This record gives sequence, C-alpha cells and structure tokens, in this order.
Amino acid sequence: MASPRGGRPARRSARAAGGGGACCWALPTGLLCAYGFFCSVRPSEPFLTPYLLGPHKNLSETQVFNEIYPVWTYSYLALLFPVFLATDYLRYKPVVLLQGLSLIVTWFMLLYAQGLRAVQFLEFFYGMGTATDIAYYSYIYSVVDVNLYQKVTSYCRSATLVGYTVGSVSGQVLVSVAGWSLFSLNVISLTSISVAFGTAWFLPMPQKSLFFHHVSSQQLSCEMKVMDCKNGSAVQDRPDVQRAPGWEDETKVPLNGEDHSAEKQEQKVDIVKVLKDLWQDFLQCYSSRTMLCWSVWWALSTCGYFQVINYAQGLWEMVLPFHSTEIYNGAVEAASTLLGAVAVVVVGHIKTSWATWGEVALALFSFLIAAAVYVMDTVHNIWVCYASYVVFRIIYMMLITIATFQIATNLSVERYALVFGVNTFIALALQTLLTVIVVDTSGLGLDIFTQFMIYASYFAVISLVFLVSGICSIVRVHRRQEQTQSRPPESQ
Repeated sequence: MASPRGGRPARRSARAAGGGGACCWALPTGLLCAYGFFCSVRPSEPFLTPYLLGPHKNLSETQVFNEIYPVWTYSYLALLFPVFLATDYLRYKPVVLLQGLSLIVTWFMLLYAQGLRAVQFLEFFYGMGTATDIAYYSYIYSVVDVNLYQKVTSYCRSATLVGYTVGSVSGQVLVSVAGWSLFSLNVISLTSISVAFGTAWFLPMPQKSLFFHHVSSQQLSCEMKVMDCKNGSAVQDRPDVQRAPGWEDETKVPLNGEDHSAEKQEQKVDIVKVLKDLWQDFLQCYSSRTMLCWSVWWALSTCGYFQVINYAQGLWEMVLPFHSTEIYNGAVEAASTLLGAVAVVVVGHIKTSWATWGEVALALFSFLIAAAVYVMDTVHNIWVCYASYVVFRIIYMMLITIATFQIATNLSVERYALVFGVNTFIALALQTLLTVIVVDTSGLGLDIFTQFMIYASYFAVISLVFLVSGICSIVRVHRRQEQTQSRPPESQ
C-alpha cells in the first residue's frame, strides 16, 4: 500500500521517507500508533487461563501450565534472533505485517482450535507475534529524523499502553457488568487485531535500515537538507549543499536511472560482514562495567518477570477458581499498568547518583519484588494476590525504566536495538532453562505454588548478588576518594 504511484513525486516521497524530515513524521507515527493501539486492545487476554481451563477448551491444569505455556517461551527464544535479522533485512514493514498475521492466527485458533496439540501450535504463533515486537518499536526510527526519536517513541509506547488498558478494562466490564462469555471477549480481540493488521498495510515502506540497507551520511545529509517534504521541491537556501559532489538538479535526472547507487549498495550486502559488525559492536558495548551491570540485572530480572506474569493467572485460578465466583483479572492488569506508568513518570524526575547507588537500589527493590512474589504464593487470598501482583509490576516497570535510561546514556542510537535485543535474548535463554527445569513435564513439572516459591527465591538471589556487588562498588569509590584527598597538593 506504500508503493509509489510513478513519476517524480513518487521519487520525492521515497526520499522523504528515507530521509525522515520533521514534516513527514506525522503520518507514519499516527499509523503506527493506531496499529499499536488496536493490537493491544485484547480484552480476553487477562482471562486466558480461565478460558483454557473452562468448557470452551476443557484442558487440565497440568496441560495448560506444564505443557502449553512453556511453548511460548521456547518459540520466542528460537525466533528472536532470526526475526531481529529479518526485521532489518526486510526493512521493518513486512515484519510488522507478520506480527499482525501471527496474532490473527493466534486468536482465530483460540476461538476454534481444540485439543492439546492445536493449542500448543497456537502458542507458537503467539511466540512469533511477541518476537516480532522489535519491528513495531524500531520501524519508526527508519522513517523519521533523529531529533524526533524521543517524541515518536513516547507516542508509540503510549499507544500500546492505552490500548492494553482499554482492553483490560473493557474485558472486566463486559464480564462483570454485561455478563459476556469469555468466547465473546476473544471475538472482540480478534476483531481489534484484524483492524490493526489492516492499518499496517498503509504504513510507508522505509528506504533504509540499520545494518543491511545503509544510507550514506552524505546522501542522507543532502536528502534531509534539500528536500521540502510538504511539496517535494528543492530548498534553495543552501547553495553549498546543492554543489556537493554527486548532487544534481532533479529535473536533469532521468527517471529510469534513479537510485542506482542505492541499488548497487544494497546488492553488495554481505551477511558475514553484518554479523562481524554486530559482534564488534557487542564487544564494545559490553566492555563498560556500568553497561554490563545494568544489562545483567535487565536479563536476570526480565527472566523472572516473564515467568511471573505468564503464570500469575494460573496462581489466581488456583486461589479462586473462575467458575466459583467473580474474578477481577482485567481490573488488576489495568491498575498495575496505569500505576506502573505513573511510577515510570515519577522515577524520571528522581535525581540521584545511579553510578554510585544504582546497584544497591537494584538490590533493595529486587528484594521487594521477591517479597511480593512470596506473599502472592503463601497468602492464599485473592485480594492479597492481586495487590502483591500490582506492587510487583510497579517495581519492575520502574526499575526497567531506570535500567533502560542508564544503558541508553552510554550508547549511540544505532546500538539500542542490539543491546536491548541481546539482553532480551539472554533473559529468554535463562527463562527457557528455568521453564525446562521447573515447569515442563519433561523436567520437574512442579505445581504452580512451588513454582512461585522458586521465583521468589530467584529474585532474592538477584537481590543478594547486587547487594554484595553494590557494597563493593561503594567501598571502592570511597577508597579512591580517600586516596585522592590524602595525596600531597604537588602530586595532584
């Protein structure tokens, strides 16, 4: 749907999309936000476990917790790196469409698939939909100017947050007030995702990407400076740019010869060179102790976070079964999301020396997370479980925001996707190991309460590790300061 119509206007629009001028950001950002919003409006998601255990699927607890849910973890891990490369090679939009299609298949199968194997296959498609999230969050950087990155990122993330909240609240209202069935909620989810998929077709096709489809700095500079995105005309106030080597008046360029240099450049893409560049960037990024510290916490905590949110509904179902009374899963998910967003805003205004006190803060808050998970597991009261879950998500969202900021301050924009992707991959690898040992029937296949005791212990170990590391860091800093102060003035 983003293909050019032909002639010079098409060439101009392609250049504008590739250069990412400020006046061209509204359309792709608006479309991407609409896609993210409708993709996240899934009122059935907070009630997935009761739906699978209920009469619609009639699956057992062991099948759902120990044989079905682990498939998501395995498929997410297996697809993450190939999807990461495919996203860049295919220039984002096809992978965004793949995400929408994967989610459509997931919810269609939720409605009509029956049996253990079919639902396991469904989880594979959901893992694909999750793995392709990277295309949604990185697409916008290929079509807007770098000065707009912060603004469009906030818009895109806010769209998914609002969509998730709307979905959770509407699901709770439809179940508690209108008395709708869980099957009907899945119909609404499928409809919303289908609308998102239709919206994604209208996204402009990016002309560049990070690794496989480079735009040279000279070409990018010319395009950003001489093209007026509103009407496609050349700007005449920079004659020095117009006289740059390789620059020509567009009226003198034959239409059948356009973008030959870009085509040649794309033809020379070398996958081995791309992988080598990725490896060099990886080594350089993780050579910093600060970067390594925050990345280790990111990977370890995200592993535990995924496990808790994946199986929280199962714990609630064991504490208070859906068929016996009214549940408030949707309201709890919405409340935890909104309060977490508030905490994220608040933490953005906290001024402290994270370089000095960051590890100790991570240790203390990780201990609070461990305590919240422990309370969820041991106090078999649904309201206590709900409250502990809200506290758990608030603390995690706050800390992951701090970690993201600390990592980003030490990176160039081009390396964000690499570091965040590597951290997520490590988290998924650890989660897979934890799932195989603790959850899967091929491993220990533990019950849900024992699982959560292990998750609480897991966060307690993270807290202990970072407490020891943080204390050692503070001691080193103070010793360094004492040594500096004790030196005679002439030696300083």
